[in-house]
Amino acid sequence: MDDSLIDPETLPLERASLLPGAGFFAPDEEERDEAELEATLGDAETVVVADPDADGLACVAFIREFHDGARLLPASPHELDDAIADLAEFAPDGVRVYICDLCPDERDDLTGLADLVERADSVSWYDHHQWSSEATDRVETAGVDLVVGDSDEECSADVTLRSLGELPRRFAELAAVTRDHDLWIRDDPRSDDLADYAHWEEPEEYVAVVREHGADLPTEVEAFLEAERVEKQRLIDKAVERAELREVDGTTVGVTYGRCSQNEVAEALREQGADAAVVVKPAGSASIRGTDGFERCHEVAEQVNGGGHPKAAGCKPDIYDDMLDYAHHWTTRGAVAKQVILDAFRNLPEEDEEGVDTER
Repeated sequence: MDDSLIDPETLPLERASLLPGAGFFAPDEEERDEAELEATLGDAETVVVADPDADGLACVAFIREFHDGARLLPASPHELDDAIADLAEFAPDGVRVYICDLCPDERDDLTGLADLVERADSVSWYDHHQWSSEATDRVETAGVDLVVGDSDEECSADVTLRSLGELPRRFAELAAVTRDHDLWIRDDPRSDDLADYAHWEEPEEYVAVVREHGADLPTEVEAFLEAERVEKQRLIDKAVERAELREVDGTTVGVTYGRCSQNEVAEALREQGADAAVVVKPAGSASIRGTDGFERCHEVAEQVNGGGHPKAAGCKPDIYDDMLDYAHHWTTRGAVAKQVILDAFRNLPEEDEEGVDTER
C-alpha cells in the first residue's frame, strides 16, 4: 500500500481527519501470533489483561508494585474474549491473572474463562463499568474473584487500589487524578495530561513513568504532550465544525464524525447546548458522552454492541461487513453509524419520575 495515501503529514487536515490511523490499514501487525504470545506468556508468573487507557494502565502500575515483572496483555473491550482465550491457551499452569478496566458485553461468551481459572493459581477481575447480572453470574460462577466499583464514584484504578492493599501515597493520588478524567469530573488539570499521555505513548512506557512519578509527569513528558496537542486541537476543531444538533424525544444530541479526542469534542458540544454527544470515529467505533441532563449513555451503547457508564460509553455498531462498508462510512462521514446510534436514543424506554426505566 502507498503509505502517502494515509499519512497525516502529507494529507490535508480535512481529509486526514476523515480516515482512521495507519494501524487500521495494517491489521496483521496488530494481531498477536503464537510466537509472540508464547514469548509474552510462556514463563509469566503474573499477567494483567487491561484496557490500555490511563485507567487500565494505572491498574497495571499498582499490580506491579505487588508483583514486579507482571506481564501486560493489552486488550480493548472488543478483544476481551480473544485475550481470555489466549491466556487459557498460552499462560503456564499456576499463573496469577488480573483483568482490569474491562466489562463483558452481550457479544462476549467468555470462551476460555473456565479453562483459565482451572489452570491459574488465581484470577481477579477489577472494574467499574455497568455490569449486567448475567455477566456477573457467569464470571463469579467460573471462580473469578470479581470486584466491581460504583461507576459514578470510582474508576478501575480506585477499585484495584483498594482491592490490593496498602501502596505508596503517590498511587492514591494517581488513582484520584485518573478518576478525575475517567468519570469526566475535570477538576484536576493533570487528568487530561494522563489521558493524553496514555493515548500517545506506548503502554509499557506509560506504566513505567506513572509507577515512578505518579500523577506528576516529568518535564520531558510535558514537553512531549505540548507538541502533540497542536495536532490534537486541530482535529478537535474539525470535528466540532462538522457537528450538528439533533432533537431526539426531548434530548438534544450533538453528533459528529472524525478522528479526534472525543472528550474535548463532547465538551464543546455541551457548551453549544447538547445534552448528549455522539462522536463517530473513522475506524467504525463511536463514543457517547452525557451531561447532568442525560445519564443513559450506557443504555444507548448497549443497543449497538457497546456499554460503559451513565455519562460515558462506547460502541461499535455491527454494520461493517467488508471494506466497501468502511469506504461508505468514510465518504459519508459515518452516516449509517450515526443513524443507528440516534435510533438507539429513540428506542430508550421511558423513565418514571424517579428515573427508573419503564417500557414504552
